[in-house]
Amino acid sequence: MPAASPSILVVEDAPDNRALIEQVFAAPEFDLTCVTNGAEALQWLVDHRPDLILLDLSLPEIDGWEVAAQLKSDGRTAGIPILAVTAHAMKGDREAALNAGCNDYLSKPLDIDLLEQRVRFWLAHCPQD
Repeated sequence: MPAASPSILVVEDAPDNRALIEQVFAAPEFDLTCVTNGAEALQWLVDHRPDLILLDLSLPEIDGWEVAAQLKSDGRTAGIPILAVTAHAMKGDREAALNAGCNDYLSKPLDIDLLEQRVRFWLAHCPQD
């Protein structure tokens, strides 16, 4: 039986950014789930454990900063790598994202090659149980 495709939760409210990420990480190589806000992400994570989360930080309802903090404080989700994918690109934003619980940080507009490289790195270095 072939190994399951790595699962990625994409938390992104901008349709253009979601479409770009969906194009880069198309099935069958990846199992992608997209939600549009932090509340949806937290609800989805009650019953699912992705291998990786791509998290926008500026989200409606519950922002990505709070989502990351909640996930890292919960033993059930603390080990899931979170990549901040954000337009927050001012001095100190990277450090703030990492302090909130993100494992990595990519600023928008996205460098697709770098995004793919970082996703593959984290999938290889943080296998889920």
